[in-house]
Amino acid sequence: MHLAHLRLRDFRNYPRLDVDFAPGFHVLLGDNAQGKTNILEAIYLMATLRSFRGVGGAQMIRHGAKGYFVGGKVIGGTAATVSLSSPKGGEGRGEEAEISQIPKPSNLGGLRENEILTSFHEREIKIYWSARERKLALDGQPVKKLADYFGTLRTVVFCTEDLQLVKGTARARRRFLDLLLAQTQPGYLALLQRYMSAVRQRNALLKQRSPDEPLLDSFSAELVKLGNDIIRARRELVPKFSPLARLAYRRIANDAEDLRIEYQPSVKRDFAVELAQSRAREKTFRATLVGPHRDDLQLLQNEKSAAQFGSEGQKRTLAIALKMAQAEFLAGIHGSPPVLLIDDVMGELDAKRRAGFLPLLEQARKTSGQVFMTCTGENWPRELGQDLQRWHVINGALKH
Repeated sequence: MHLAHLRLRDFRNYPRLDVDFAPGFHVLLGDNAQGKTNILEAIYLMATLRSFRGVGGAQMIRHGAKGYFVGGKVIGGTAATVSLSSPKGGEGRGEEAEISQIPKPSNLGGLRENEILTSFHEREIKIYWSARERKLALDGQPVKKLADYFGTLRTVVFCTEDLQLVKGTARARRRFLDLLLAQTQPGYLALLQRYMSAVRQRNALLKQRSPDEPLLDSFSAELVKLGNDIIRARRELVPKFSPLARLAYRRIANDAEDLRIEYQPSVKRDFAVELAQSRAREKTFRATLVGPHRDDLQLLQNEKSAAQFGSEGQKRTLAIALKMAQAEFLAGIHGSPPVLLIDDVMGELDAKRRAGFLPLLEQARKTSGQVFMTCTGENWPRELGQDLQRWHVINGALKH
């Protein structure tokens, strides 16, 4: 998968941009405040429909303009599974059985041994946002369900905001889990949207002076049904994802500390029972106090909370390891690497930690992946050699 063309209109400091990108490494060079990170933000926006900087649409409109347009063409391959031998336990399990396993680091960046690329397809994305109008189109057709759009472009971003995964609130870690599940499990995004809609409607009832009890019970039943599916998906994901994060952390931290990731659901045993037991407290706080919207992911270094006891360097290393694991997990599931967006991370790593980052970049190179890296100077790893496409970013313009 790679982004073949990017088109911007009145986005951030870009009045107009049309540029073609080939697979491979693209280094965006330039001084601060010239628009390097804005390019990464636009690409990430096409993949997730949100900014990794945590801002709304209004902040991304160029000063003086009414709205922004972000669009592009994405080239992706379709992988087919070729049955080389019957899996243990009987025939007919094929790709489903393989996907249920943890991907091996040796083949994370590309096709599995029993997969071949059967076709390439081009998808066209168009996003327009203004205070009055919002449009999202895929291949010329309006997108009616976000679940049908998600996965058109898969990206993983490495940026300073990643620190919030470690030191921020539980919401950042829930969002991380949900993004990973939405990128790998069809139907999860729709499930999450339905659950959050039920939470909002139930909270609106709880804010009333005399809530309609039968209606509240109805929303509670819906909440339990949807919430249990979310809890199950998150609980199954963490044991598959955490070995990759531990391996990535050991690479970057040079085996300095042991990492353990633990899923901490808000529901301890029985969602329906615990929700009923919290009814008195809910009337006080006027909000739903139990459920997956209150889950967390505990990050432990040598069995101690990384958020509480880790140094700033350890927290930054852990945040990068989580993103590396995200990229490797996506590659193992889909058979092709996501587009990597690296926002000046290399300048923040010492030589040892930078060396630990290299396997991910080397895998992207071997599998014709695509990497966008911003730098204020030529501080990328020299091990990547000269096989780079340099772009100079000057005041909202790209020069090759």
